[in-house]
Amino acid sequence: MADVEASKSLSGLLNGIAQNVYYNNSEITEELLKNELFPEMVQEEFKALHEKMKALLKSIATADMDHAQLEAFLTAQTKRQGGGGVTAEQAAALSRFWKSQRVRVRESLVAQSRWEPGLRGLSWRVDLQTAASRGDALHSGPVALMELELGRAGEDSEFVCLEFDEAKVNQVLKKMANIQKSIDSVVQRS
Repeated sequence: MADVEASKSLSGLLNGIAQNVYYNNSEITEELLKNELFPEMVQEEFKALHEKMKALLKSIATADMDHAQLEAFLTAQTKRQGGGGVTAEQAAALSRFWKSQRVRVRESLVAQSRWEPGLRGLSWRVDLQTAASRGDALHSGPVALMELELGRAGEDSEFVCLEFDEAKVNQVLKKMANIQKSIDSVVQRS
């Protein structure tokens, strides 16, 4: 029966850490987790357990480990000498947690790493002046019009309108080609 309680407490601790770190639930504190899940444990022991589980979760989440990677990682952790490793019970709790929460943790990490505001939409057109509408004015050439829709999650969009003449369009295209070359050079090095 004690094993079942210990397993539930470990699962609760992992879920609490995830709530605080990955799901931005600031109501779940280290103190709350200790008082609710490990009331008999000495504060220093709990802090060490909390930090170890938090670090292991961070390693697992950062690598977005699949089942095979997770099992290899946990096996290595259980075989570590000294106080840095995990028990078989802790490894089992981590494995159960990751199997049930992997997708949600990954989605949270992706959402946290997005740039805000983000580009939601883009529309463009090229306007040409006809001879009849031009009259005696000097020919100004084609004009590219671009509308960017920008916004943060859960907020209304903002719109930015840009107008380019042919020289500016060529300048933007050249800069974009330079950016692509930089990206390609980084990707090919990896």
